[in-house]
Amino acid sequence: MGVKDFLDRKAVVAVVGATVNPDKWGFRVYRALRGTFPRIYAVNPKYRKVLGDRCYPDLESLPERPDTVITVVPPGVTEKVVRECKRLGIGRIWMQPGSESKEAIAFCRRSGIECMSNACFVVDGLRMGFE
Repeated sequence: MGVKDFLDRKAVVAVVGATVNPDKWGFRVYRALRGTFPRIYAVNPKYRKVLGDRCYPDLESLPERPDTVITVVPPGVTEKVVRECKRLGIGRIWMQPGSESKEAIAFCRRSGIECMSNACFVVDGLRMGFE
């Protein structure tokens, strides 16, 4: 799975860990992707809105199944998110630096979920995928 596969401009994307705090990567990632993908969803049970967009408490509550999930949360939360992705049939996860764990990556591999880690979606992904 290459970067460009994760960056299909027609993909539905969910950012788990989207936040209203402009100092956090969850805010930066969500803001950067808003103009890149036609349908992007903020996911964080702490907020009702992020950048004026509805924010959903979990992946199951989204109005449609995302093609790609980006995690910007602690590793323990990512481990729960990958299990939710398997249950919902979501096949791609990009784990932002600091959100990945060996357990989450191994779970994805065992479950047939394509995962990307050790790369920042904004700094590495968008630059590599859309040049």
